[in-house]
Amino acid sequence: MKSYVFPGNIEDSILQIGGKPFPYMRTAQFSELVKDSERMLLDLINCPEGRVIFYTASGTGAMDAVVTNYVSQCEKAFILVGGSFGHRWKNLCDYYHCPNEIFEVPFARDIDYAQLEERVRTSRPDVFLCQHHETSTGQLYDMEKISAICKKYEVSLVVDAISSFLSDTLDMSGWGIDICITSSQKGLNIAPGLSFLFLSPRVLQKVFSHKSYYFDFEENLKNLERGQTPYSPATTLFLQLHARLQSDMKIGVDNIIASVRAKALYFRELCKQNNWEVPAEVPSNCITGFFVRKNGDILFKELLKQEIFIMPGGTPNYFRVSHLGVQTNEDLDDLARRKPINLYSYERKES
Repeated sequence: MKSYVFPGNIEDSILQIGGKPFPYMRTAQFSELVKDSERMLLDLINCPEGRVIFYTASGTGAMDAVVTNYVSQCEKAFILVGGSFGHRWKNLCDYYHCPNEIFEVPFARDIDYAQLEERVRTSRPDVFLCQHHETSTGQLYDMEKISAICKKYEVSLVVDAISSFLSDTLDMSGWGIDICITSSQKGLNIAPGLSFLFLSPRVLQKVFSHKSYYFDFEENLKNLERGQTPYSPATTLFLQLHARLQSDMKIGVDNIIASVRAKALYFRELCKQNNWEVPAEVPSNCITGFFVRKNGDILFKELLKQEIFIMPGGTPNYFRVSHLGVQTNEDLDDLARRKPINLYSYERKES
């Protein structure tokens, strides 16, 4: 099996942790593991004085927590919508009746930052919700420019970095991000099931709403003082997380990002050779989104038969390949040359 989806192929040393007996979590030993994991996460995202809330939930669970605890007490949210995950911020705000305004960006296009600033100036929102990398399109947004706009108009900045963390440069403190979100199955390259909510020192001074029982910020932060979650955690995933973080700290953020970037650039050169269009104007290192020339409707199923996993993109003939996890140039060569993805010689069989 070859995985070009999230979390990608995982080293045996990490996978084997999932098959071992796991400890009881209400112990001093497990509390120390949680505290050490928080310390390493804050170091990797550059927010040393912040806090991390650990949720046994998907990234959308953490987004839900942000809206119920934080956005719900704001007068207006301003939402950057460049794809399906931008729409998810919109859907959550609407679901919880949070007043909001959207700024739409065309598929895989970069932002007109002058126009964005004008809209923020006239809208005067309390909070700005966005993705760093819109995973549905592959487009990476310029967080330094967005940060400068938010600072200028005193708007709180909340960033979904679920697919950019450890793929693209991310400086939470330097960019003045108040809340940042990521999850276990992308840059951390372990199984899905954990999400992480980073809170800056500034936002920790706020009084939060209490509109969610499971996701309540105050309850989770109180328990994390002793290195625990208020409800049963995904214990095995915490063990895998700790092992991954120890490895990442040794390698270093810059080296991790450089490795992901190298794989992305290599595959994009293969896309050029095959005349596959990469539509993102500023593509993230995390994935390569590309259009094939024909037969995209059957490509996914045919690759599954060969135990090759890539991501459909929700647009005809559009697919995405992740560059996370264990991946070599030889793996990417094999994918680009394998039938039926090399669609020049692959024709639809009419019934």
